[in-house]
Amino acid sequence: MTQTRSTEDRISFLRSLRAVRSFRPDPVPGEVVDDILEVARWSGSASNRQPWEIFVIRERETLDALAAVEGYANHLAGAPLGIVLGMVGERPEQETYDEGRLAERIMLAAHAHGVGSSIGWIVGAGRDATKDLLGIPPERIVRTAISLGYPDETARRPRTSAGQARKPLSEIVHEERYG
Repeated sequence: MTQTRSTEDRISFLRSLRAVRSFRPDPVPGEVVDDILEVARWSGSASNRQPWEIFVIRERETLDALAAVEGYANHLAGAPLGIVLGMVGERPEQETYDEGRLAERIMLAAHAHGVGSSIGWIVGAGRDATKDLLGIPPERIVRTAISLGYPDETARRPRTSAGQARKPLSEIVHEERYG
């Protein structure tokens, strides 16, 4: 019974991760950030290459500037903490997969501490602007920004019924073959 309950708790935790784009101004404590970064360090990657560098941003001016670059990371403007992932760029296709794994692990580690997060995508000229802002070498690939902070529940918008609904498994899962 204990194993079943433990499994149910873990699955419930995974299912409860949600995107948070409105944050309280409270800073995320250093020990929480360290814990998140330690989980990130242990994230898996192809051939254990760990093809990433992690940029932790706390300065309001830098977060605001990153929120303004071309892309979909404007939620950084309201976050007390941001993380930008810089990928080495030696094997871009494999690194894209690893980057997604890393981002999800960061978000789950934050969630374990009650810290909300949202992932953003930096595109076009925003990538070079981000590199300039953070002093990232030109050969690195920058795409992913994660905003982190304690959720501002008062700013949370109610979801529409369509926004809450998940497709049934029968619409997204195929056994053996399509159809």
